[in-house]
Amino acid sequence: MRKSGILFHPTSLPGEAGIGDLGKSAYRFVDFLAESGQKLWQILPLGPTGFGHSPYQAYSSMAGNPLLISLQTLVDRELLQKEDLREFPVLPDDYVDFETVAPIKKRLLRKTAQAFFQTRPEMLFQEFEEFCREESSWLENFARFAALREANDEAPWTEWNPEKNIDAADIAEHQFIQYEFHRQWRELKRYCNGRGIAIIGDIPIFVAHDSADVWANRNLFDLDEAGNPLNVAGVPPDYFSETGQLWGNPLYRWDELERSGYVWWIDRVRAAIRMTDIVRLDHFRGFEKFWRIPAGSPTAAFGAWAEGPGNRFFQALKNALGGLPFIAEDLGYITPEVHALRDRWNFPGMRVLQFAFGDESVDNPHKPYNFVKNCVVYTGTHDNDTTAGWFSSEQTQWEGENARTYMNSGNGDPTEALIRLALASVADTVIIPMQDILGLGSEARMNTPSTIGGNWLWRMRADQTRPELAGKLRAMNRLYGRET
Repeated sequence: MRKSGILFHPTSLPGEAGIGDLGKSAYRFVDFLAESGQKLWQILPLGPTGFGHSPYQAYSSMAGNPLLISLQTLVDRELLQKEDLREFPVLPDDYVDFETVAPIKKRLLRKTAQAFFQTRPEMLFQEFEEFCREESSWLENFARFAALREANDEAPWTEWNPEKNIDAADIAEHQFIQYEFHRQWRELKRYCNGRGIAIIGDIPIFVAHDSADVWANRNLFDLDEAGNPLNVAGVPPDYFSETGQLWGNPLYRWDELERSGYVWWIDRVRAAIRMTDIVRLDHFRGFEKFWRIPAGSPTAAFGAWAEGPGNRFFQALKNALGGLPFIAEDLGYITPEVHALRDRWNFPGMRVLQFAFGDESVDNPHKPYNFVKNCVVYTGTHDNDTTAGWFSSEQTQWEGENARTYMNSGNGDPTEALIRLALASVADTVIIPMQDILGLGSEARMNTPSTIGGNWLWRMRADQTRPELAGKLRAMNRLYGRET
């Protein structure tokens, strides 16, 4: 079935507490999706973030980000006082001021948790206990890790003071915060699905070293006796970078994972499928071969390819979970073996129109005449400049001119023309970043890879989702056979 959707992370939602959350503005956005004829809402990973605020460097792959909890919802449920929200100063409405928002929000969530355990409201407490039982595979370890992390001033776990103590109340507070996050998320997901919207989630192949995942499962990662990585993740030098990308995540010991029956990965995927409807597998090529870089190397150029788990891994997932609703992020240096792995499991791959016009090759998979039905087409991703920024950049001027010529867009809006090119394509699925829907420039870019600071900050203003915009999108979806 032909369908389309929008890429938009919840932190970018409008709202009054300085960051997008799972409250009323999220429900209004779902209404906008439905009114504009969309069938999909793609998000980024939902885990709790630390330094740099990257959702791809969360300190848990299964927990939710407390900063996404709606405080107003807590007030409405009488778990927090309205007066408490006055702690927030007047904050900008077009970007997230994490440094101001995070400490206030965390303090109020802790206050809510303490009040919850003092009053122990009967029905809610039963729900909480049931949640703890259902999520026991990861929740206890995460809550203990989060409490120890706070006790050690959020230092990496390899630097923790062994004499720092935590008690059961500290652990329970983090369990409650996760209960509230998941309760709010599940209600929002039900609303989405009820309006005919499916949610596309995101699983980064690697996890952060400073995470509950690594701390609690050290035998599954390539670490030395002190817990530090022996080898780390990245990608080799390519057209975009002479030295490659040095990500620094610890690598898996796939032999140990296989011996365990891939239980940790099965739990991780099961949790992701419960929270979303479809899952994008980030860096899919790493399941076939991954780039192994000795720890301490100055650049990724010092790495070498190593064998990934391949078909055995996906067979184990299928045996345990049944259907695998995956999208393969197959961007970058891709070999025939990666294509074979993707096609063996019938996973749709990704095509990005911003990658289509930088060469004159007729076999570039991102050129629209090479699309297949079983793929997901994007104008750009969270790692790209916005399409308006891409067209106006001097660095991509030649590519932009090629795109205009290809689309025969003349003096019209090239961003809208590229969106229409995606929607008109043979691809079953099209996803457009919200910034492109709004026609925003580089100031609204979400992330610039290999840079620190200034990323993951963009927010949409409440007045930007006008009814006439929804009507225009619905008409485009109808025209190109994507409204059913």
